[in-house]
Amino acid sequence: MSDATSLSDQRREFLKWLSASPLLGLPSETVFSQEFGRRSDPMVWSSNLQLNDVIQSPAEAINIFDFEALAYKKVPRAHFGYLASGIDDEITLRANREAFLKYQLRPRRLRDVSKIDTSYQLFGTKWKAPIIVAPTGGNKAYDPEGEIAVARAARAGEFLNILSNSASSAIEDVIAARQGEVWFQLYATSSREVAKRVVQRVDKAGAAVLVITVDRNGGRNQETSARLRKLDPRNCAGCHIHGIGSPKSRPNFDGIDMSNVASMQTANLTWDFIALMRETTKMKLVVKGIVTHEDAELCLKYGVDGIYVSNHGGRSEDGSRASIDCLSEIARVAKGKVPIIFDSGVRRGTDIFKALSMGATTVCVGRPSLWGLGSFGQAGVEKVLQILQTELRATMQQMGAANLAAITPEMVIKG
Repeated sequence: MSDATSLSDQRREFLKWLSASPLLGLPSETVFSQEFGRRSDPMVWSSNLQLNDVIQSPAEAINIFDFEALAYKKVPRAHFGYLASGIDDEITLRANREAFLKYQLRPRRLRDVSKIDTSYQLFGTKWKAPIIVAPTGGNKAYDPEGEIAVARAARAGEFLNILSNSASSAIEDVIAARQGEVWFQLYATSSREVAKRVVQRVDKAGAAVLVITVDRNGGRNQETSARLRKLDPRNCAGCHIHGIGSPKSRPNFDGIDMSNVASMQTANLTWDFIALMRETTKMKLVVKGIVTHEDAELCLKYGVDGIYVSNHGGRSEDGSRASIDCLSEIARVAKGKVPIIFDSGVRRGTDIFKALSMGATTVCVGRPSLWGLGSFGQAGVEKVLQILQTELRATMQQMGAANLAAITPEMVIKG
C-alpha cells in the first residue's frame, strides 16, 4: 500500500470520527453522504443542514424519506423542529429505528403468493391494509389544510386515521372530510371534568374509538426543536395567539371551560380513569403508551378494548427501549384477546411486516405522514401511505405470506 493511499484512508477515518463528534456539532451525514450516497436514519436536524437533491412531485418519490428531505426545506424551521425532535439526547428516537435492524426475516419458499391480500378486521370494520395514520397535533403547521388534508388522503387510500385532541381541526370537520370512520386520541389533561366534556363531544360527533394517551406525564426537553426554533425568523405570536401549546388554541376544546386545567399533561392519571371513561362513552377504549407486560395485564384487568404499544416516537422518556423491543412482551399478555396497535419508528414495509409477525394487529405512522403533508399536502400523504402499502405487499410476497393470517412469529428472528 502506498503512503498516499494510507494517508487517504487515515483522512477518511478521521473525517468519519470528526463528523460524529458531538463537540463539532455537525451532522454525521454531511461526510457520510459523500461516501455512501445516502442520509442517516434518523437524520440530525440540529444544524443548518443544506439539502439540494429533493423531489419535485409525489410521483418522483422512491421511498418515504424523499418526503422528509423536502419537508425540511419547505416547512418553517420551528415547525419542522417540533416534528423531528425527540427529547434530551434522543436515544429512544434513534433506538426506534436502529432496533428494527436487530430483527431479521425468515422467508418461506414455494408458496403461492400470486395474489396478496393485506385487508384485516378491526373492531368490526374491514380495512384495506394494516396501516393507520397516527394521531399528530397541529397539522396546520405543515400545510394550510392540516388534518382535513390528512383525512382526505386517508379516505382516498381507504386507510383509518386517528385525530389528536391537539389537532388544529375539529373532530366534526375531520369526520366530514374523511366520510368514514375516525378515531379520536385524548390527552386527559389535569381536569377529569374537561376530559369528560371532550369525550362527550367526540362521542356525539360519531368517532368510533377513543385512544387514551397515558405516556405524557411530565415536561420534556426537546433540544432539536429548541435549536431549530432559533433559526426561524418569524414571531411565534403570529400564529400561536394564546401561546405555544395552549389548550385555548385547540378547536376540540372550543366551548369548554378550561379555567381549572392546571396542565395539559396527565401526571394525575390513574387506572380508575379507564372506569370513568367506560361510564362516559360508548366508544371502544384503547390505551396508548403501553410498553411493559405489567401494564398490559392491567389493561386487560380494566377491560380495555385494545392496547397501543408506543413510546410516543421517542418523545416521552429518553433512554427507554425501542417500541419494537416491547412488542413481543405485550403480545404474550394479550394472547389475541384484544388487538394490538403499534407505532414508533415505522418507516418501511419490512418494519410493518416485522411488527405484524411479532404480534401487532396493525401499525400507525406519524412523522412520515407529516413529511408528506409538509411536502405536497394531501397528495404527499397519499403517496406516503401508498409507498408503505406497496412495500408491505412486496415483503409479504417474498416472505411467502399471501395474507395477514399467514404472517407468523417464526418469520422474524432476533439476530
